[in-house]
Amino acid sequence: MRHGKKVNHLGRQTAHRKAMLANMACSLIEHKRINTTVAKAKALKQFVEPLITKSKTDTTHNRRLVFSKLRQKESVTDLFRDVAVKIADRPGGYTRIIKLGNRLGDNADMAMIELVDYNEIYNADKAAKKTTRRSRRGGSKPEAAPVESKATNEEE
Repeated sequence: MRHGKKVNHLGRQTAHRKAMLANMACSLIEHKRINTTVAKAKALKQFVEPLITKSKTDTTHNRRLVFSKLRQKESVTDLFRDVAVKIADRPGGYTRIIKLGNRLGDNADMAMIELVDYNEIYNADKAAKKTTRRSRRGGSKPEAAPVESKATNEEE
């Protein structure tokens, strides 16, 4: 029985699984999004999110902890220099998994995992959001301006 065992072994032995997740995390940090299977994407999310949280505080100890997991110097510097600055105010949930359908060769469920703050399509409407709101108590409703029909605009 596997009560309380949360690790998805992904059909690999421990050393191969750790190396694969480290390489996938480095690719995710470098390219900001990667395509993989759903099971690997979920395992990668559990692997990489604590590392991104550690990158928020740039200390030598945190750099060494992250380097012991990632094993690539360039990825660690990119994580602490670029990614940590962009996600500094986010309290978690740094990655997003989007399911893509099935792979043609073996019908495996495919997914795209990406860093949330690097997607311009989803974040375009977030910047335009109003931060202030008006009280309902204070005043009356503004009167609606008369709307001209499309036919009058086209004639002019």
